[in-house]
Amino acid sequence: MPQTILIADDEPQLIKVVRGYLEQAGFRVVSAPDGPAALAQYKHEKPDLVLLDLNMPGMDGLDVARKLRAASNVPIIMITARVEETDRLIGLELGADDYVTKPFSPREVVARVRAVLRRAEGAPTPPEVIRVADIVIDLTRHTVTRGGESIELTPTEFGLLAAMAREPGRAFSRLQLLDAAQGDAFEGYERTVDAHIKNLRAKLERDPKKPKYVLTVFGVGYKFNEQ
Repeated sequence: MPQTILIADDEPQLIKVVRGYLEQAGFRVVSAPDGPAALAQYKHEKPDLVLLDLNMPGMDGLDVARKLRAASNVPIIMITARVEETDRLIGLELGADDYVTKPFSPREVVARVRAVLRRAEGAPTPPEVIRVADIVIDLTRHTVTRGGESIELTPTEFGLLAAMAREPGRAFSRLQLLDAAQGDAFEGYERTVDAHIKNLRAKLERDPKKPKYVLTVFGVGYKFNEQ
């Protein structure tokens, strides 16, 4: 069965072009012209990934992302014409995995869709489990538990956590974490890591304001506590 991509955008020509490239790449594509329709399509189709425009009638894309994240960890790639970094950071803080800025190459969109889906599925590797303190990260099953309690993470959050936990105590720069979690397909600002780390701490830490696991290394980036 081909994987399903939901495109939520109010530009019919953009949908037509991106749909053509995605279908040529082997994906099944459904679409929605506004926010409410996007949520209805998601509920009906259960897509494997959502391409979500931030500027849509009926409901802002950020509101759609918020509602999607409240219901699931489906991978989300934002489509935005907004040039301000703060707009992208807001979307990432809501749980989006990546973004593309208009105007963009349809081939770039296909590459990013494939990259995000690979992260969501996890590469086929021998069984590997990372245990640090009371955190257990199963790289094969893409699961995380803290003290036996399941923690639901987005693909990007999982990638960041796994990268740090593989080498507890090592200080990673933001650029190193971007590369480890998202690879060459991602060309975003290094500061977007901060948004993902904020989300990761909110889920992983018992007190995000006093993190025990994911620590800030001032002037460098972040590390996973080896204690």
